[in-house]
Amino acid sequence: MQEQQVRQQIVDAAHLLADSGMLFRGEHANLSARLDDSHIVMTRGGSIGNLHSEDLAVLDLTGQLTPGEVMDPSMQEVIQMHTRVYQVRGSIGAVVHTHAPHITVFAIAHQPIPLVYEPLLRYGVTEPVPVVPWAPRGSDQSVAAIVDVVRNHPGLPAVIMANHGVLVFHQDPMSTARLLATLDEAAELILQAQTLGGAQELPSAAIDAVRERMAAYGSRR
Repeated sequence: MQEQQVRQQIVDAAHLLADSGMLFRGEHANLSARLDDSHIVMTRGGSIGNLHSEDLAVLDLTGQLTPGEVMDPSMQEVIQMHTRVYQVRGSIGAVVHTHAPHITVFAIAHQPIPLVYEPLLRYGVTEPVPVVPWAPRGSDQSVAAIVDVVRNHPGLPAVIMANHGVLVFHQDPMSTARLLATLDEAAELILQAQTLGGAQELPSAAIDAVRERMAAYGSRR
């Protein structure tokens, strides 16, 4: 895919996140997308509320910027949080980190998001979305905990970062943004379900049943 197409996909995903309320008040998030086998395109700074295609930089999977590219120094803190995910799971085409409002409630409470909302199955979620222990954002400890989930739990396209936020990863920028919105919707519904006695987990057969339905009728979500 051409670089300009990838840049526009990230911009479109960022606008979807802003329009759907997935950003906290400072409009902070960082997004990236795979450009080829060894390079990604990533946001240059923290605020994405009014992102444009020129607000992105190209870097390789070791975290080195392409000559001539610049990035806000603060972004150096989170680059490995993105690049290591791409290194570990080759099917991932985009990564988004933000503080989606309802998911972050679970992050602060150190509570996983259980598998209770069928739409998540259509994004490949097959087990509760876990919380990794707190460590400074982008630190070796934090990245190692995220990578452990990505490597050892192929049925998970997201991980909650304790006391911080969430990292989601999927096929492309738009599907990743929609997955994030769906996960935040699930978190909101779980919180609301507490007034009725709590959310109920899907039956164990639901994963295979939904896969069969998607195969029969197409993979639209």
